[in-house]
Amino acid sequence: MQTATLFDLPTIQTGPQGPSKPAPAKKARRLRKVHASVPLTPSTTVPDELIADADWVVLNSSGGKDSQAMVSYVVGRARALGMLDKVVVVHADLGDIEWGGTKALAEEQARLAGVRRFEVVKAKGADLLGRVFIRFGKLKAKAEREAIEAGLDPAAAKVAPAWPSSSARWCTSDVKRGPVWTLFTRLAAELSHLGRPVRILNCMGQRAAESAPRAKLAEVEIDRSASNGKRHVTTWRPIHGWSDAEVWREIARSGLPYHPAYDWGMRRLSCSFCVLGCEADVVLAARLRPQKAHEYAAMEVKVGADFKHGLSMAEIIVRAAELEQQYGPVQRPPAGTAIARFIGKKATATYLGRRDLLRERLTLAS
Repeated sequence: MQTATLFDLPTIQTGPQGPSKPAPAKKARRLRKVHASVPLTPSTTVPDELIADADWVVLNSSGGKDSQAMVSYVVGRARALGMLDKVVVVHADLGDIEWGGTKALAEEQARLAGVRRFEVVKAKGADLLGRVFIRFGKLKAKAEREAIEAGLDPAAAKVAPAWPSSSARWCTSDVKRGPVWTLFTRLAAELSHLGRPVRILNCMGQRAAESAPRAKLAEVEIDRSASNGKRHVTTWRPIHGWSDAEVWREIARSGLPYHPAYDWGMRRLSCSFCVLGCEADVVLAARLRPQKAHEYAAMEVKVGADFKHGLSMAEIIVRAAELEQQYGPVQRPPAGTAIARFIGKKATATYLGRRDLLRERLTLAS
C-alpha cells in the first residue's frame, strides 16, 4: 500500500472564517460565431466606391458638430453619384441625459442636407442613471458571491465601479450601438428580395484628433460583430483625419445649424455629462443643468462610486457653485460664437445668413 505524501494531499484554502473550498474554475467565454459569408477585409477604401457598392448608406448622427460635418460631406458625395436615395440618417435618442433639442436638431440637419429618410432608435428599459443602478446591483451580487466562494466576508467585498468609463464604455453599446443594429435588421429585411446579404455602409463621425483610442481606429473596416448571413456591415469613418478647423469649415460651407451648446462653450455634445468629457465641460454642464447634476450626485451615493474617475459629481457641483458666486449665472452667448473662433466674424455672418435661408426654405417646402 502506497503512503500519500504531503505533495499528494489536496490544497485547502483558508480565510478569516476557516478552511474553504477552492474557487470554481471560470467558464470560458463563448466565442461568437461569424457567418462564413462575412468578408475579412473591405473590398475598397475609396469613398465613392464604398457608397456605390453599398445597398444602404447609414449615417449615425448624434446632432454634434462631427456628425453634422460627416453628414454634409457624405451626402454631398452621394448626391454627386446620384445615390441619395440609399442614404439613411439615424439618431440614437438618449432621452433626458442629452442636451435639449438634440433629436430635433439631428432631424433638421438631415432634412436641410437633403436626406429623405431619418430614423430614431432608442434603447428599451431604463435611462442611463437607471442602468447605472441596475449594473451596480449586478456587480455587487457578483462581488459578494465571489467573496463567499473564497471564504471571505461578503459585506467587505469590493464592488467594481458601475459608471461607464474609457475602459468600460457599456453606455455606447447599450444605448447607441445595440439600437442602431435593430435598424440594420429592418433595412436588411426591406431588401431581402436581393437574395444575398444586404451591404450596409455604416458611417461614423469619429475623428483621430478626439482621443488616442480613436486615433487607432481604421478609417474603413468590416464590422464582423454587426454582420451576419443577412447583412454585411462595413464601418466607414469619413472624417477620421479631419481637424477641428476642417469640421467647422465644412459646417460653414454647408450652412447646417449646429447645437447652441457649442456657443455656450461645450466641446462635446450628446450626453450632457459625459464621463469622457473634460472637467471644464462637466462643470459648465452643471451650471447649465443643475437639477440633472444633482441627480447624478444622488446616484453616486447609491452606488458608492464617483461619476468620473477621480472627480465626483458632488465636487463638480461645488466648483460650479463657486463659479456662479464669482461670476454670476452663465450668460447666453451670441449665435455663432463657437464657429467664429475658426472662420472669423465675417465668414460667421455669412454662415448664419445661409443657415437662416436654409431653414426658411425648409419651412416653406413643408
